[in-house]
Amino acid sequence: MPTRFELANAIRALAMDAVQKANSGHPGMPMGMADIAEVLWNDFLAHNPANPQWPNRDRFVVSNGHGSMLLYALLHLTGYALPIEELQNFRQLHSKTPGHPEHGLTPGVETTTGPLGQGLANAVGMALAERVLAARYNRDGHVVVDHYTYVFAGDGCLMEGISHEACSLAGTLGLNKLVVFYDDNDISIDGEVANWFGDDTAARFEAYGWQVVRNVDGHNPGEIRTAIETARKSVDKPTLICCKTVIGFGAPNLEGKEKCHGAPLGEAEIELARERLGWPHPPFAIPAEIRQAWDARAKGAERERAWRARLSAYAAAHPEAAAELERCLAGALPADWSDTVERLIAESAKAEQPVATRKASKAVLDALAPKLPELVGGSADLTESNCTDFSGHKAIRSGAYDGNYVHYGVREFGMAAVMNGIALHGGLIPFGGTFLVFSDYARNALRMAALMKQRAIYVLTHDSIGLGEDGPTHQPVEHLASLRLIPGMHVWRPADPFETAVAWTSAIARKDGPSVLALSRQNLPPQAHGDAHRHGARRGGYVLWESGTPALVLIATGSEVQLAMLAAKRLAQAGYGVRVVSMPCAEVFAAQDAAYRESVLPSALRKRLAVEAGVSLYWRAFVGLEGDVVGVDRFGESAPAASVFAHLGLTADVVYERALKLLA
Repeated sequence: MPTRFELANAIRALAMDAVQKANSGHPGMPMGMADIAEVLWNDFLAHNPANPQWPNRDRFVVSNGHGSMLLYALLHLTGYALPIEELQNFRQLHSKTPGHPEHGLTPGVETTTGPLGQGLANAVGMALAERVLAARYNRDGHVVVDHYTYVFAGDGCLMEGISHEACSLAGTLGLNKLVVFYDDNDISIDGEVANWFGDDTAARFEAYGWQVVRNVDGHNPGEIRTAIETARKSVDKPTLICCKTVIGFGAPNLEGKEKCHGAPLGEAEIELARERLGWPHPPFAIPAEIRQAWDARAKGAERERAWRARLSAYAAAHPEAAAELERCLAGALPADWSDTVERLIAESAKAEQPVATRKASKAVLDALAPKLPELVGGSADLTESNCTDFSGHKAIRSGAYDGNYVHYGVREFGMAAVMNGIALHGGLIPFGGTFLVFSDYARNALRMAALMKQRAIYVLTHDSIGLGEDGPTHQPVEHLASLRLIPGMHVWRPADPFETAVAWTSAIARKDGPSVLALSRQNLPPQAHGDAHRHGARRGGYVLWESGTPALVLIATGSEVQLAMLAAKRLAQAGYGVRVVSMPCAEVFAAQDAAYRESVLPSALRKRLAVEAGVSLYWRAFVGLEGDVVGVDRFGESAPAASVFAHLGLTADVVYERALKLLA
């Protein structure tokens, strides 16, 4: 029987060899954390290599994602569909072993990591999702949601500000099934971290309300095992296990030094490391007895079989709850979803009074939330302003996880990354609110949601200079364009309650990526909508109004649709043919077939004027060289909203005058 040291050395050897063959990568972390990984994966981790999506598996997150070869080695050794050829193809085009772990590409990878700290924040979301689902669905004698979330994190993760946001929240919420291994090796890229990272990390986490296991020898399996057992006994606190390790463990000339962090060791050093570790095998060769000792397929299959037996008993005793749980875990919407949507949109089209789209959003949530138990909302300390406090919402608290609303506090970045973790876990659809201007704080997490194609919904209110008196620090100008530049992000900017209902239902129904709902603070007049508009609005852009044979098309979004309509009717009275196109989601419109896009924006109709309270450059692609844009290419002012719009030239009169110039 191989020793634990020999089993850990299999990870070290594969990491050394793959990085060397690629002539690129990070061998230091896998070599330093191999012993921790060996104990965790062989003694504790509940998973099934044959079914990486088994719902009740433990989640394992490598937040220090540069150490991806540790994860790939573990997946390969334990029996996932990741053959040795993929490890030999590390960091190469179209391989399943990219430089940083990518969710959806490699079987067994729970989240895409690399931007330090975000994997840790994702794990907070996963642990929160587990607690919420357990509180909702477990019954006396029937425990069907019961698993841990384990995280590997390094100094870099804990230096990032997001670690403070997410870990403070995790402690406050008492997420006891979250266990983080801190790779305390004293080294980062620039050298010894003591020169720039002097925190008392253990004390910091204790102040957050975590259980902290200090001074664990990260190369001593006995100490590691005891620490994990201690973590698993916690009933009301997440656990940080502080592991003292040596980066590049086993490489005699480089271990403990920054030079082994992000570069191949070199052939000569690898040979010396093989000798020191007692690993005489050639590159990528794993002895049969070591491979057999690592193989987790039989144990994993048995764990899942036992769980499915429990699930069957649960379904017999609680059929309605079991059916709902299985539907939510599958990511499917209720059977009557289409009927619900049609009724909601039809009702929203009847609106007669001006209303802010943030308030229209709340009305949509009030209607949808009772139909969607999987919907979990929240806000970064702006609940009332974001109007995310839908009727019947219940706050999630430490020890009381049966709610559906998270008070994230002033933690925009943390909120977005935790939402990603909730979405990745499965079973829940997260949405979270803040002001549009503060999407800057959260932007990298929004980008990661798009990269991972996760169904997360961002309710970003106070979407323009219409914010008024709070001034330019709070008035978004470049933000809509910036968010639209993220590949795979759908940015909805509805003009009225009808379009708000379309935006919400489209975001919820979407399974392949995140959505932004950019909503107004100020009241907006409802537009007249016919049956054809239902189909068109869902396609991202549609003909809202038309008079005569169009000589000009006005394109507008959100609060500026009313300006376009006022100008268009004035142009029609002056004898001009004009078309108004409302484009609540340019990304969805751009994805439509050419025939539909041509029907809305005919290529022969080159006199086009776009109107939006944001930077104009984005709309140049829609108006062309012969068109124009009424936008905002400067920062705003502090004044009542109407005064700011007038001062910056966003009025119906300005739109009318600019249209006349195009028609001249």
